Amino acid sequence: MNKPASPITETGQITVPSEIRRHLGLATGDLVAFLIGEDGSVRLQPIGYPTMASLRGAAGSLPKPLTWDEMREIAYEDRFAEKYEDRFAEKAEG
Repeated sequence: MNKPASPITETGQITVPSEIRRHLGLATGDLVAFLIGEDGSVRLQPIGYPTMASLRGAAGSLPKPLTWDEMREIAYEDRFAEKYEDRFAEKAEG
């Protein structure tokens, strides 16, 4: 097993070795997470942001496409329900 190493600076920073960056597909500015395992091990994991293509179908699908007017009507209904839900809850309890 190859074990690339990197020193820790006075400010607690490390340089991720190029071999590790290539393996993880990291580039300048990418974020990484340090995951601490129950056994005390620490893993470095890239924090990736999804692309539009990767999100396709994540919310499911509709039996038929909606028109813009249908989408607008649903958005208005959701906004109205959120804005006035407290008033309707009070009337239902009283």
